[in-house]
Amino acid sequence: MSEASSLTNHFLIALPTLQDPNFSRTVTYICEHSREGTMGIIINRPSTLQLTDILHHMDIQESEHTPSEMPVYIGGPVQEDRGFLLHSPAKPWDSTLFIGDELAVTTSQDLVRSLAKGEGPEDVFFALGYAGWGPGQLEQELQQDAWIFGPASKEILFHTPVDQRWEAAARLAGVDVNLISNIGGHA
Repeated sequence: MSEASSLTNHFLIALPTLQDPNFSRTVTYICEHSREGTMGIIINRPSTLQLTDILHHMDIQESEHTPSEMPVYIGGPVQEDRGFLLHSPAKPWDSTLFIGDELAVTTSQDLVRSLAKGEGPEDVFFALGYAGWGPGQLEQELQQDAWIFGPASKEILFHTPVDQRWEAAARLAGVDVNLISNIGGHA
């Protein structure tokens, strides 16, 4: 796969026909897409946890500046016990993967500690787990019409209400998901 055809920094949007409970009606932000496989984070599956729950679990002290009600999302079915933080601006932390000039994903505790002090990046999305596909697997699923992809948007990722992200991402890709039947069939 060439760099020109990479889906890195795009949204992967589940079509209504995709019935897999892990991915039904999801929007996944693609952090990395190459010949070796694909890694992304689902951005519209909130968990019941908040940042303070994670801080308590990690024995990190809160401060008066802690964004205590920051939601934690279910980023995907792989490594569900590991935190992945999408953030902007793309500043380096101990373990950061840069995704273009404006976004990065970090998995290290130094960013979590900074959040506890109220010193983190301007925009942060916290997820537990990620979505992953082996080499060629996502391309195969795209050919089976399970997904569409489109440009990523920081507005959708960080500022659109969670219950509106699926339709907003599809609209940005030029698709009205409400016009697609969720009943599959073959002629």
